[in-house]
Amino acid sequence: MDDRKKDVIRETDAEAIRLAKTLLRSARFGALAVLEPQTGSPLASRVGVATDIDGAPLILVSMLSAHTPAMLADPRCSLLLGEPGKGDPLAHPRLTLICQASRLERGTDTHARAERRYLNRNPKASLYAGLGDFSIFRLEPQRASLNGGFGKAYLLDRSDLISVGPIIEELAASEQSAVEHMNADHLDAIAIYAHHYAGASGDGWSIAGFDAEGMDLVLGDRVCRVFFPQPLVSVKGLRPALVEMAWGGRAAGQANSET
Repeated sequence: MDDRKKDVIRETDAEAIRLAKTLLRSARFGALAVLEPQTGSPLASRVGVATDIDGAPLILVSMLSAHTPAMLADPRCSLLLGEPGKGDPLAHPRLTLICQASRLERGTDTHARAERRYLNRNPKASLYAGLGDFSIFRLEPQRASLNGGFGKAYLLDRSDLISVGPIIEELAASEQSAVEHMNADHLDAIAIYAHHYAGASGDGWSIAGFDAEGMDLVLGDRVCRVFFPQPLVSVKGLRPALVEMAWGGRAAGQANSET
């Protein structure tokens, strides 16, 4: 009888990647682990989280925080994402990212984009984002481990999490205007995205950001992730995708009400 220990790591498939991206895109906060410069000991802290348009985590931190000088001294860090719900907290999915941290320089396009996306997700942070001792760090994922629940462990590469291609810069240039237009004129469609595609409840959802694979919706402290039927290959595909999803969700809702 083969008594060798069974490999607990499952083969990474599309479902695992979708779950990992959902955890990444919908996270409001995470546990950041860094290395303490003086001792080399691990140091963990809670941080607010958003994502850049390609999926890399963004954090806004103060130089007064112990983890900030630690990242400047040694950029190696990890970020744990995933909120426990009812019952056993270990039964809920979570994602651990192994990253390299880089501070974004104020005045650059990269910083402006990151700050815009971070504040769209965390509007209360606007009270201190402009203070001189606060910096935005981009955490570059190198690899990740996903625990989708008991017996559901996966290893992921950077390519499983980060989007690439010309669509990134194209969409970044027009994203904010699209967000503002949808939130001002199409709240009915946004409600369909939240209710039909994400299974979310409540009224008053708004869009916090678009990316090539979907959109992030917010309602107060709640966040939900909605994926497009197919990833965008051009920014010209954003409007047709939104229209198609609104039409499809509305039709499905009417069909359900008639049965």
